[in-house]
Amino acid sequence: KATVSVLYWNLAKILQLGNFLRRARYCSIPLNMSGKVAAPATGKYGEVKFEAKEPASGQPKWYKPTTGIDKGLKVMNTLTNELEAFVPGKDNKVLWYTCGPTVYDACHMGHARAYLTFDILRRITEDYFKYDLLYHVNITDIDDKIIMRSRVNHLIDEYIAENNDFKTVSEKVKQAMEKKSASLKAKGEVLQHDLPSSAIKREVVALKEQREVHALKMNHFKEASANVEEALKGTDPMAVINAGRAELGELLDAEKGASVTDHSVFLKHAKKYEKEYFEDMASLGIKEPDVLTRVTEYVPQIKDFIQKIIDKGLAYESKGSVYLSIDAFKEAGHDYRKLVPGVDTTAEEMAEGEGALAAEGEKKNPNDFALWKSSKVGEPEWDSQWGKGRPGWHIECSVVASDILGPVMDVHAGGCDLRFPHHDNELAQSEAHFGHGQWVNYFFHAGHLKIKGLKMSKSLKNFVTIRQALETFTAREIRMMFLLQPWNKEMNFSDQTVDDAKSKEKTFREFFHKVSEISRTPWDQLPVGLQNKEKENELLELLFKTQETVHNSFCNNFNTPAAIIAMVDMVGAFNKYAYETENPSVHVSKKIATYITSIFRILGLVVGNDEIGFGQEGGSSNKDEAGKFLEVLTNFRTEIRNIARAKGSDMKSILEACDAIRDVLPPLGGKINDLDGGKSSWQLDDPAILMKELNERKTREAEAAAKKLKALIDKKQKELDKLTDVFKKGHPDKMFLNDAQYKGFTFDDEGFPQKQANGEDVTKSASKNHKKYKTVQEKAWKDLTTKSGGGDMKAFLDGLAAEIDSLKAGGK
Repeated sequence: KATVSVLYWNLAKILQLGNFLRRARYCSIPLNMSGKVAAPATGKYGEVKFEAKEPASGQPKWYKPTTGIDKGLKVMNTLTNELEAFVPGKDNKVLWYTCGPTVYDACHMGHARAYLTFDILRRITEDYFKYDLLYHVNITDIDDKIIMRSRVNHLIDEYIAENNDFKTVSEKVKQAMEKKSASLKAKGEVLQHDLPSSAIKREVVALKEQREVHALKMNHFKEASANVEEALKGTDPMAVINAGRAELGELLDAEKGASVTDHSVFLKHAKKYEKEYFEDMASLGIKEPDVLTRVTEYVPQIKDFIQKIIDKGLAYESKGSVYLSIDAFKEAGHDYRKLVPGVDTTAEEMAEGEGALAAEGEKKNPNDFALWKSSKVGEPEWDSQWGKGRPGWHIECSVVASDILGPVMDVHAGGCDLRFPHHDNELAQSEAHFGHGQWVNYFFHAGHLKIKGLKMSKSLKNFVTIRQALETFTAREIRMMFLLQPWNKEMNFSDQTVDDAKSKEKTFREFFHKVSEISRTPWDQLPVGLQNKEKENELLELLFKTQETVHNSFCNNFNTPAAIIAMVDMVGAFNKYAYETENPSVHVSKKIATYITSIFRILGLVVGNDEIGFGQEGGSSNKDEAGKFLEVLTNFRTEIRNIARAKGSDMKSILEACDAIRDVLPPLGGKINDLDGGKSSWQLDDPAILMKELNERKTREAEAAAKKLKALIDKKQKELDKLTDVFKKGHPDKMFLNDAQYKGFTFDDEGFPQKQANGEDVTKSASKNHKKYKTVQEKAWKDLTTKSGGGDMKAFLDGLAAEIDSLKAGGK
């Protein structure tokens, strides 16, 4: 038995070796002894060496670079789902590719989440860890979304140009709404069906999210339907078109989309939104890429790239389209689905991978994906050896990134929703092309930005554009918001996250102003040394600990939240020190502020080259002159305010004039702060920020004044109602005589009811109450007499009513 076992074992090894040699010979691809494709041997800058690692996550083998410089940075690598030591492929050089935008519509805050996040990571890698970075971004300027959106807009413009009458437009929009309603109803019926008990967790979660998404779409459709119904009550055709624009566009595309064949329609649309994208990135303070590419400028290279994969037997043509063969790819020793392994591809994922305008070729395996799509009518097209067509969605990134960065890159970055199918398919086609097993060394995936529990998305119409966000928040506040969240985790775009960022930003801003104020004392008036030695030594020790915490945080997967909190704590300790100390140390204060400013400059929070503070847009060349001016103005204002207070309330107008001076400075970038003890201080800041603060203060003051006015009106109205009731009852001696409810009664000499209209005596309890009512009326009548000055009560009440009306008019 032992001999037979040995024979079987040897036979198995011989067969394994034979299979390995057969595959290596067939594919002309270097394999390791496990039968898997080997790691790349050369990169853009020469030889690259690796050591293999089996990830604990169960993902395919990963090769850690060993020929670069390890500076202590550890990153979450989606290829292993573990923290890995970051080592470039070669020396100090880092090759970095980030998936750019598909320019079919305005950028929203979901896009900002990705691009701002990677700008922060890039800055830390380049400016803190001092790696030499080559940062490449690609613009997708031809894609199913671009084709459909540009076609729809073009067809709607053509429809508007027809100048159809109200009736014609109304019928067309009604038809579009009915079609959309039927589509949503059909989708809803499909989603109503529950999954079998054997369904895996991933499928259950996906169904729940699909139902939530569908419910949101239904709500949007109901709103659109209501808008259309309202527009149909009028006579304006454009009002009807605008109300049902999205649904009308879908109908027109279904009817006439095939007629749009002019390439310029698609390119013009893409150029418009590419321009907006770069304007938005500049508004957010995101650094420009070192290299920028566009898909439409790479079509010849894309065709050559695909042909090489075909030549290796790893892709095939079908009806003018070209597909990567997943079976042949795996047979050649490659791993497929490195980022999201171990699960079956769902029909929805396959549809997403192919795009809304799927190719019409016949696949050998449902998981095969398009490298080249045969163009249908109404789609842009390029000549190729397979017929007229266009690039598939995934192939573009592989071709442009490989052209710029070579056969293996250090970092590939993108949103977490791109892991599969986009990034897994990128890896597959690139590794098929180059014939090795690792096109990307480190994959970075930014977490989703969610709003009300759902991913922010144009298709769900639950997005806030970057331009809308910048109308409410500053670019610095938005960046601070992202810095306070783990870069690779989900985050919610909510009032709480925004308010937290605004609060932290304000804390640091006030800290910088405080240090600037401390530093204004002339040098010849400064005491030397540590005047408050114990406190200042404690502060310096905390600074050193803060620097260590920030460094360790950056090394730990770019942990910016921990770094920011450490600096917030540092500022809190400084504020306590400054408050408790009569003469805070200028040098210690500046040392702390200079360090925090240097880190903030790395993180992209600082504008300009000021040693301390956030800086200002447009520089600060006149800062010293403005400071001298503000110093004199502040001293003057302080003196005037103190004189006014000493003189008393008759000096109110002087105090108001001082406040007026304060309110004209923010547009100039200046601000005066009133302090305790009749003192004031000044500061320089971004005029936009100061104007925002001023407007917010005025809004608060207006709201407080309105609230106070309302309380006054309510009080006077209550008084008027009460006094009017007293007046109507009349003099206490005649109050019962004048009251209609006592008609027919007889009264005694004091005016109290004695007998009822039916001749019966008034009960004792009623008589007792009458005396109470009269006592109350006597007191109220006396009050009315006093307030009216003993004169005409009716005229007094009319005057009070007129006063209330005047207050109401003044509050509008």
